[in-house]
Amino acid sequence: MTALARDFPSFLVSLKATGSRTALSPERLAEELEVPIQKLASLARVHRNTVSFAPASPKLQEAMVDVVRVLSAAHALTGDIDRALFWFRNQPIADFDHFTPMQLVEQGKVQAVIDYIESISAGPAG
Repeated sequence: MTALARDFPSFLVSLKATGSRTALSPERLAEELEVPIQKLASLARVHRNTVSFAPASPKLQEAMVDVVRVLSAAHALTGDIDRALFWFRNQPIADFDHFTPMQLVEQGKVQAVIDYIESISAGPAG
């Protein structure tokens, strides 16, 4: 994709599952995150076979939406989906014992990560 096509709405559409009106594709999300499918299963807290045999599973879809929510917030902060993806995978956050956002999402702390991003974007108080 070109740099111009990497806005968040285009990114989100690129994650749409083939043949579905509303589902996300686990394969496409794993590809964007540059993780194996079994890591995506771990991130979603589902069995690795669920990703292949039941990609429309509500639990898997909800977990992928959580990842997309964090990426959306990170994109709003960075203005660049590639930077948001890199941040999500690699940035240790001191306020969370130096876990990365991806590790925090895996622990179920999606809203805490989003709140953290929003606090950064708000800037210092006072």
